[in-house]
Amino acid sequence: MDIKQRQLIKKYVDLVINRWRLISVSLLLGVTLGLGYYFHVPKIYQSSTLLSYESRQINPAKMDPEEGKVKLDETLATLKQLVTSRDNLEKVITQFSLYQEARSRLPIEDVIESMRKDISIVPAPKGDIFSVSYQGTDPQKVMKVANGLSSLFIEENLKYREERATETSKYTESELATSKKVLDEKEQQMRDYKLKNFNEMPEQRQSNLAQLQALIQQNQGVQNSIQELERTKVMAQEQMGMQQRLASLRVGEPSQNMAGRQPESYTDRLARMQAYLEELQSKYTDKHPEIRRTKQVIAQLEGKVGKGQAKAPQGAAAPTNRAALAASLENQRLQAQLKQIDVNISQLREAQAAIPAQIAKYQRWIEAAPVREAEWNGLTRDYSELRRHYDQLVAQNLQAQSAENLERNQKGSKFKIVDSARLPEKPFKPNFLKILLVAVAASLALSVGSVLAGDLIDTSFKDVGELEEFIGVPVICAIPFIEKAKETRRDALVFRVSVAVISLYGVGLLAAIGYLWSKGLIIV
Repeated sequence: MDIKQRQLIKKYVDLVINRWRLISVSLLLGVTLGLGYYFHVPKIYQSSTLLSYESRQINPAKMDPEEGKVKLDETLATLKQLVTSRDNLEKVITQFSLYQEARSRLPIEDVIESMRKDISIVPAPKGDIFSVSYQGTDPQKVMKVANGLSSLFIEENLKYREERATETSKYTESELATSKKVLDEKEQQMRDYKLKNFNEMPEQRQSNLAQLQALIQQNQGVQNSIQELERTKVMAQEQMGMQQRLASLRVGEPSQNMAGRQPESYTDRLARMQAYLEELQSKYTDKHPEIRRTKQVIAQLEGKVGKGQAKAPQGAAAPTNRAALAASLENQRLQAQLKQIDVNISQLREAQAAIPAQIAKYQRWIEAAPVREAEWNGLTRDYSELRRHYDQLVAQNLQAQSAENLERNQKGSKFKIVDSARLPEKPFKPNFLKILLVAVAASLALSVGSVLAGDLIDTSFKDVGELEEFIGVPVICAIPFIEKAKETRRDALVFRVSVAVISLYGVGLLAAIGYLWSKGLIIV
């Protein structure tokens, strides 16, 4: 640092020291004005209520009004708008008789806006805790309003959650009714279509194929049965004709001539039976019952002829009558059998006549299955989505109803007062120390600034260096200022009086501040 800089610093220091009276008086006046401002400004008190956010203990499902975990800041932002709404704040102002003077000269909107500025809702840095604060000039009212706002906060939260739960429940019920109507219409269309085309549906294809195969087999079986009955009928007719021819031929009994001639001999009868056997063998196998019976008759006749019975015995009339009776009964049996065969054949033909129509019907159903499948797919394409959406709405509606009941019973997430508002003992505003520091800083800045400004404005030379710098010629000698004794005594007296007055004023000011602080009029 060079000599000029040191001289400049010394100059300003000397300047401040020489003007100590102005600076001291300015400082004391600034403190006095600050103290007066502190007593003039209305005292503002603040009271706070601490609330905690308790998450729900019972979670019915995702349709709870707070789906997932809602952050406290988001909940506070919503509820703050509700609590500080015009209706709520107007009720609070009327209830506690707030802002009487402002209400008499300002519209209610301005008063409500002023109250909003006096309300503070601040969440804690950690945890689900926040504070609701209110500030005002009356400590009692400040405490009551803070507690009232907290209660209003809790009420609005419960009301808000219940309204959201109710709205959610109503919405899901409305959506469920709409979805059910659409789903019922779709199911009715599907039901009508299936009832109308049930036998042609794809799921009936296998059953129709099985029925068609069964009808074909049934038709073949009926045809076989008819052929078998016709063969049996032919055999019965032949057997009936043979019975008519052999009506008089029985074992051991010769027949009589119709003209009353002598009975036929066993030899003639044997020859006739052999001719009859040859006729039967040309038509049937040896297992035929008539061939077997004829062979037995021939064997008996051969035995009788071998014993020399050339002529029929005289008493052959009675056996002949019995044989004729047996032949008549056999003939009746065969006729009844033929009638039953004709009835059975007629019934089978009637049943067979109905089978082709049924076969055609099942063939038509089978051929229509692919068309019905395509139509059914088009009809039911969106049914699964409608059904899934309906099931989801049913579940959501049940969940919404559970959430609504939960909120009505106040079992959901809620706010709880941890610490109620208390009567404030000291004002929140103004801050005495802050006002005092501002007054001291302002007075010092004003006084020192005025001294420096006065020095800058003053154009007189204060020392030799300024004169040399101004005229550009070095100064050879300087005559110092010589005070007289009278002037010296006068300056000393002024100095003592100034120190005494300033000291007394400062001490008195400090004493007054201490006294007011001890009486509680000044709150630090």
